[in-house]
Amino acid sequence: MTTPSTPASTPESDGSDQGSDHEHELEEYAGGTIQARHGYLPVWLLVVYTVLFVWGLYYAYLYWGGVGPGRIG
Repeated sequence: MTTPSTPASTPESDGSDQGSDHEHELEEYAGGTIQARHGYLPVWLLVVYTVLFVWGLYYAYLYWGGVGPGRIG
């Protein structure tokens, strides 16, 4: 597992807004190939997660406990 390197572009702070530095911190993995920062989840992505979860529950309820594919039951 790779560990994050030092932040690439962290704004210099004079201490006036101490809590916001963590929000803007850019972490690099795999030598800078992968970059990660803190952000938000878009509403459409939350809707997709919810729809997939509900579909998974429906599918599990509908097809749970069958004899299996290709079997006569």
